[in-house]
Amino acid sequence: MSLILTSLENSILTITLNRPEKYNSFTEPMALEFQKALSDAEPDEIRSVLINANGKAFCAGQDLSEVVERAKDDNYELADTVRTIYNPVIRAIRKLSKPVVCAVQGTAAGAGANIAFACDIVLASDEAVFVQAFSKIGLIPDSGGTFFLPRLVGMARTNAMYLLDEKITADKAVEIGLIYKAVPHEELSDEAKSLAKKLATMPTKGFGLYKKALNQTFENDLEQ
Repeated sequence: MSLILTSLENSILTITLNRPEKYNSFTEPMALEFQKALSDAEPDEIRSVLINANGKAFCAGQDLSEVVERAKDDNYELADTVRTIYNPVIRAIRKLSKPVVCAVQGTAAGAGANIAFACDIVLASDEAVFVQAFSKIGLIPDSGGTFFLPRLVGMARTNAMYLLDEKITADKAVEIGLIYKAVPHEELSDEAKSLAKKLATMPTKGFGLYKKALNQTFENDLEQ
C-alpha cells in the first residue's frame, strides 16, 4: 500500500496522506514518498496542488515508535529525523512555484499541523483541531513551527499553543488568522477541490513570483 497517493486531474495534483490506521503519522519511508510527490509537482502542466488525507486524522506528526526503534542505535540523533524527514518537506512546499491548498479534515498535531501551516491556503473541517503537542514530550516545535506560528498568530498565541499545549478548533483557527476558512465536515472535500480548480485557472506563474517575494519578506526589510 502506498503511504502517499497522488492523482492528476484538470491540472491539479492531489497528494493524499494514506496511513489512516496510524492517524497518518509520518515514518521515514512515508516522508520520502511525500518529498517525491512534491518534487513531481514542478512541471508546468500542474497548476495547483491539493494536500489532503484519508481517515479521521489529517496527520499526527512523527510516528514516535519509529523514533524509539531508531534510538536503539547509539549514533542516532532526533535532529537527524527533522533534517531528513521534515525540513525538506517544508522547504518544498514553500518553494513550489504554484499555489498549495491544504484540506484538514481532522486532528493535525505536531509536524502535521505545521505542514498544514506551510501551505498557501488552508481549509479545515469544522471537526478539525490543531495542536502543537511538542511540550508534553519535551521537544521544540519542528517543521517550521517556530517560524510560521509567530508570523501567523503572534507571540502570545504561539506561546500558549506550545507551552500550554492549547488545542485550536477550526473556527478558532480562522478567528485568530491561523487558517483561511472552516467549512462543514461533509463539504470540505468539494470546497477544497473547487478552490484548487479556481487557482489552477488563474495566472499561476504570477503566483509563483508572489510566493518567492513573500518568502523573501521574512528575511528582508521594507527597503529590500
